[in-house]
Amino acid sequence: MVRSQVTIAGFARKGGVGVETIRYYQRRGLLNTPVRAGGGVRRYGEQDLRRLRFIRKAKAAGFTLEQIAELLALDATADRARARALARKRIIALDAKITELMRARGALVRLSRECAVASRGPCPIIAAFDHC
Repeated sequence: MVRSQVTIAGFARKGGVGVETIRYYQRRGLLNTPVRAGGGVRRYGEQDLRRLRFIRKAKAAGFTLEQIAELLALDATADRARARALARKRIIALDAKITELMRARGALVRLSRECAVASRGPCPIIAAFDHC
């Protein structure tokens, strides 16, 4: 594939990240570092952009960079079982986080109600956080 004429700044902009993020992903081995073309400038193409978008979406789903690297490596294999195992592990972690957030929400709803009816003394919301 012939690389388009997109510099690292344009690549970062198209991918919705900063240039330093691109460089960090390159150091971590998640993104390739293109060779310098004429004029000593690195050029990035559509394949690079697809990979960057994959990384961003996987991060948004809560995968670690290590897990993302493994998913990227699995893409070149037929090991769908391992990809499913990683996804199941992530689902379990998300379910645990959802449970934690629902508990926190419930506690805040209760404290908010207590605050609404308490006319004297310390605010129940502030007092609850003060005793943590």
